[in-house]
Amino acid sequence: MPPPETRARLRKADGLTQEEVAEVFGVTRVAFHRWETGIAKPRRRHLEAYARLLKGWADKHPEVTSALETNHREAG
Repeated sequence: MPPPETRARLRKADGLTQEEVAEVFGVTRVAFHRWETGIAKPRRRHLEAYARLLKGWADKHPEVTSALETNHREAG
């Protein structure tokens, strides 16, 4: 799974709110926020689906992940 800072950027690149994604997963916005920030890990029944969703967003929005990789290289 991508690092927490990438997860929110991917979701926002797809134009979705935490509330909208949480609703699809059948969890509260607070629970989804914890997944997105890395505070908590989704339960097994949600983990694979969330990982697939993140991969799909990364494939759809490669500019998000490439921009973050560039920033990491420049900062290091």
